[in-house]
Amino acid sequence: MITSIISSEDTWLLWAFMAGWAAVSICLEQKYKWASKVTGAIIALVGAMVLVNINVIPSQAPAYDAVWSYVVPLAIPLLLFQANLKKIWNESGRMLLLFLISSIGTVIGGFVAYMSMHQWIPNATKITGLETGSYTGGGVNFAALSAKLEVPGELASSAIVADNILMALYFFTLIMLPAITFIRNRFHTPYLDELEKNNNDSQENGVRTYWKRKEVSLKDIAFAIGIAFALVAISFKLAEVIDQWIPSGEGVGFFYNVLNGLFGDGYLMLTSITVFVVTVFHRFFENIHGA
Repeated sequence: MITSIISSEDTWLLWAFMAGWAAVSICLEQKYKWASKVTGAIIALVGAMVLVNINVIPSQAPAYDAVWSYVVPLAIPLLLFQANLKKIWNESGRMLLLFLISSIGTVIGGFVAYMSMHQWIPNATKITGLETGSYTGGGVNFAALSAKLEVPGELASSAIVADNILMALYFFTLIMLPAITFIRNRFHTPYLDELEKNNNDSQENGVRTYWKRKEVSLKDIAFAIGIAFALVAISFKLAEVIDQWIPSGEGVGFFYNVLNGLFGDGYLMLTSITVFVVTVFHRFFENIHGA
């Protein structure tokens, strides 16, 4: 068995790598134009995959599990603090419609992929669910479905690698399209046109401009983190109680399995409660900066 230079048990070294490499990726994205086109996320993914394949860091480790188990759930409410449904509907109704149409396309693609390859790929049903969730909601959805479907660790790791490699290529293609003269000459790019018009320095990195310093107070940090922990704790505990209360599995019927899946899933409960609270108390959450 091939072992990596940094052992899977070297928790502090792995956390230092994850946090440090994320910082380097963000720095590159904001400093260099080529990196801003590739994006820091892809730089981070590709760099980590390279280090895994040359056996510098392990492919599985308790530190990685901690990210999926604790960091990702805490990120969900923080990402949704501005998800006021009334505001989203009023300002982004057409964008929401486009997202729903594209999500339907992704689901159809999942069915096609499963029907064409399930004979040769073990656990194709679970992989299809994981990848469909990932392509409609990102890594957070992947983590939620991985926990809900009880996907074995090795299968989840393989699916993550396949997902990241394909999405890196896909994102790179999407990001590069607006920079191609042939595309710019034949399709409208109002967002880029407005960005370039308002940018006094034509050489300025747009990513750096977007992520410029913003006012964040200690109270903002305390409220953001405290509320995120509270929402995760309440949602996961409530989902756990409902999961025990509503029966599921073989022999209980389709209706009970659907109810259990909707109300007994911690991630779905967390998303629902967060969006509800943010919509009802939108003025309070709009005043929390830096989430």
